[in-house]
Amino acid sequence: MAGKKAKTTKKTAKKATKSAKKAVKKAANTPVPEAVENQPKGPMPLFYKNPIPLDAKAHVDLGLKQSFGLGFTKEVNAVPINMIEMPQICHFYPIGFSPDPMATPVAIVGLRDNENLFVNNKGEWAADTYIPAYIRRYPFIFSETPDGDRLALCIELNPDVIESKGPQPFFDKEDQPSQLSQNALEFCKSYHAAAEQTIAFGKALHEAGLLVERQAEIVVTGDKKINFSGFRIIDEKKLAELDDAIYLDWRKKGWIPFLYAHLFSGSQWQRLTQMLNQRMK
Repeated sequence: MAGKKAKTTKKTAKKATKSAKKAVKKAANTPVPEAVENQPKGPMPLFYKNPIPLDAKAHVDLGLKQSFGLGFTKEVNAVPINMIEMPQICHFYPIGFSPDPMATPVAIVGLRDNENLFVNNKGEWAADTYIPAYIRRYPFIFSETPDGDRLALCIELNPDVIESKGPQPFFDKEDQPSQLSQNALEFCKSYHAAAEQTIAFGKALHEAGLLVERQAEIVVTGDKKINFSGFRIIDEKKLAELDDAIYLDWRKKGWIPFLYAHLFSGSQWQRLTQMLNQRMK
């Protein structure tokens, strides 16, 4: 919670470490394409509880609230990102990789459980800061159709962001997708394509043995310490020793800049520490 001071007891440190692991795992546990309809027993993607296909008859009067804000992100401290975003992400957030074989890249947005340092109480994101595409996509998302042949545009019917007969409808008077829905469809298409590339990228890093577990020990106001763990980073020594054939293959795929974007992002841990200190005052 914002304003709650960190404690230095071993019990608190252990709890913080456990919370961090859960946050990174939850953020990374977002399969793409998100087969929402085909995985009723599986976990829902982060932020989504019950996305359903957008339908002209069922949702004829519904639309998106104007300037609904980003308050829905206030209780997360890690968000999935796509590989192509990493050159922008590295200027604002540390980048980690989930501990599972998928090695999903995530942007670290907070150092404590249930706290996003980049969102204020008004649901406003920090000024002049890149917002990950995963967040900008909400409340839209793709799901596989029951036959698995195509993807359907779905919507999370969250009353905080959806309204009836508002100025931003999902469908026009002819029951055709509005410009808003068409833009959402194109955005989800681009996101889906980038996410598929990211899956291949993460798996390759894991299989090459480049990723190592790390723990960040953050010193905040009053010399108190917070341990943040449960994520992996690229080991620079292992990267330097990477097999030439693998390196050349990754260079052909255009992956090398993203490796270094991740390494450069390490400097953002200091920024998170400063932001947390400011919030704790």
